[in-house]
Amino acid sequence: QVQLVESGGGLVQAGDSLTLSCTSSGDTLSNFAIGWFRQAPGKSRQYVARILGAGNITYVADDVKGRFTISRDAAKNTIFLQMNNVKFEDTAIYYCARHIGFYGSRDASDYSNWGQGTQVTVSS
Repeated sequence: QVQLVESGGGLVQAGDSLTLSCTSSGDTLSNFAIGWFRQAPGKSRQYVARILGAGNITYVADDVKGRFTISRDAAKNTIFLQMNNVKFEDTAIYYCARHIGFYGSRDASDYSNWGQGTQVTVSS
């Protein structure tokens, strides 16, 4: 059973940088795409980025492109979300999850093994 755990959230100021981590307490994070999503109060869960099941092929949502980067450290079995130049509208709970397949998608319903989330709050 794969249980994902997010960490690294916190309170930051607009323009700051923050790195979120996603680790697994069970199986490897390889072989399946891993996605980052976020959910702000009163809003639906939003796709942020994903990394394919092996290697370093990544996709990032248009509204964070150029600011957010997703990466993998296979030796540490960890997926990172590097957030640069954060904005007030980036405030949300950030979740990682494992896709049912290798290539992943933008659809949250294709993901499982959701972590508990980590809160990111950006002050303006």
